[in-house]
Parts: sequence; structure tokens; C-alpha cells
Amino acid sequence: MTTDTKAGAPFAASPPLPESGTGTPVPAPPGGARDAAIVTRGLTKRFRGGQVAVDSLDLVVPRGSVFGFLGPNGSGKTTTIRMLLGLVTPTSGTRELLGVPLAEALPSVGALVEGPAFYPYLSGRDNLLRYDAADRTADPRTARERVAAALDRVGLAAAAGKRYRAYSLGMRQRLAIAAALLGPRELLILDEPTNGLDPQGTREVRALIKEIAAEGVTVFVSSHLLAEVEQMCTHAAIMRAGRLVAQGSLAGLRAGEVPRVRVETPDVARAARVLRELGLMDVHAGEGEVTASLEDVAAEHANAELVRAGVAVRGLAVVRPSLEDVFVELTGEGFDVDG
Repeated sequence: MTTDTKAGAPFAASPPLPESGTGTPVPAPPGGARDAAIVTRGLTKRFRGGQVAVDSLDLVVPRGSVFGFLGPNGSGKTTTIRMLLGLVTPTSGTRELLGVPLAEALPSVGALVEGPAFYPYLSGRDNLLRYDAADRTADPRTARERVAAALDRVGLAAAAGKRYRAYSLGMRQRLAIAAALLGPRELLILDEPTNGLDPQGTREVRALIKEIAAEGVTVFVSSHLLAEVEQMCTHAAIMRAGRLVAQGSLAGLRAGEVPRVRVETPDVARAARVLRELGLMDVHAGEGEVTASLEDVAAEHANAELVRAGVAVRGLAVVRPSLEDVFVELTGEGFDVDG
């Protein structure tokens, strides 16, 4: 079992909770729960003093997906992950991983929670060996072979003998992911895996996640960086103040948002007038450009009408809504709100 990032500190799974009836039922994914890597029903965590960190969470994570679990800092993401892994006992509700009770699923789940913690004076290889030795379910006879395979899988085979304190930020995060992959995994849960990384380290971790997902592993990634997750995820859920705002495929989440057209032109006033006359809504004129909601007007038709009206069009682009646009539309707030 590899589900804690501190070497020598594996955790014991808590027993699955009974059905509580809290919250609304989760719509079954196609083919039933067996097609879902994670299913929660009414999952709730209320701390002493009455603070509700997670409120009636109904979540469905499809198998084989790269699932982005999104929300501002303080929105309940890490508490949810801790409940999924048995590190925190829910106040009410249920959770199921890989279609079986939690205790049965954990040996097939790898996780990185709240950043890696390794011995700085040990090499990457020796850190993983100590980490593996703390896992009571791991076979010590195959430890070196599995550690070598995990290091190779994350691209650290050449740096296996280098001390951890000499690792870059990206290498440290990859080593933590290697720790989560010491055994065969069907589900990988990563809490803010790119947090604090420089652009190069972020690219390394993003590429690694895509490679792992390509091997058939479901990857559940929590993050407050929407643009980053948008580059690697197939599905997402958005949290705010402990509640689930939306979930689904990225295409599905964006489907309700109308794309915008952006026109680069020196004749801003005339371009804005033409777009309004075409029936486009929410027209905004800025310095050297005009934007508007396309609604039912094709971009090529708008371009033709602009040219026909004598507007000098330097460039025209259709801008698809981002996850942040979806969040703002759903909540009326920016993504830097405190949850």
C-alpha cells in the first residue's frame, strides 16, 4: 500500500461507511459503478465547531480518465482526498473506489497528498527502498526490482543514486509519484502535484501524468490551477466552499458556454457596430480589438460582413470558453475566491 508521502508512515484503511441517505443520489455512469473509479454519495465532513469542509458530495470519476478536481484553496479538495483514502473519517455519506469497498481498493491505489517528504541525505533509490519497507503489504524480495521499475517509469533511473537534496523541484515531485507507483495501480490520486514547481518542473509532471494515463491508470488530480489542468484532463469537477458546482467531461462543461469572436482591427467603432447589427450580443470594444458572443452567427459570416462594410480585419479568432469561464458563469465570482 502506497498512499502516504511520508516515508515510514503508511496508514491503515478505515472500514467503509454505511449508507446514510445524505445528499442527492449520484447518477450511475454508463455500465454502472463498475465503470467508475471513484463514486461518492452525500460525502460530508463537518469539523468540531460546526465548520463544514465538504458538503454532500456526489462525485463520479470514470475509469481511464484524467480527472481534474478543481477549486480555490480552501474549497474542500484535500479533505475530500483524505476521506477517499481513509485518512479522515466522513461525518456522513459513502465512498467507493474501483467498484469495491475502500479496504479492498487501497492496495490498487497510489497517492500523493500534500507534497512529498523524503530524507534529504539519502538517494532517490534509498528513499524509495525505505518507503517500500514501511508497506506491510509489499514483498521485500522484489523491493529493488520494483523500485528500479518505478524510477524508470518516472524518468529518474539515471538519477537514482543522486541524493534527494540535489534533486530539482520537478525531480522531487516525480520521485513522489514513483513512490505512489511502487506496486501495480489502477488509480492514482495526486493532490496539487504541480504546486510550487517552476515551468520546467510543471511540464515534466504534466507529461508524466499523461504517460501514466496512457497505460490505463485512472488519474485523479486536484488543483487550483485551472489552465494547467485544462491541458491534461479529460474530465473535471469544480468545488467551491465545500460544495460541488459542476462535473463532467471538459467538452460537456464547456458546452453551455457560448464561444466568443475576437476581431483585431484599427477600426474598432465600425467593427463593433457591424457585429451589433449582425445580432451578436455582449459586444466589447477595446484597444485594437472587438469581442462578442457568437451565439448563432458563424464566424466566417461575421468576417465576411466586416470586410463588406470596409472594416480592416487584421485577425479574427474564435475563443472557446475556458474552465475559469465556466466557473465564473456558475458562481459569478473569479477563481481566487476563498472557499
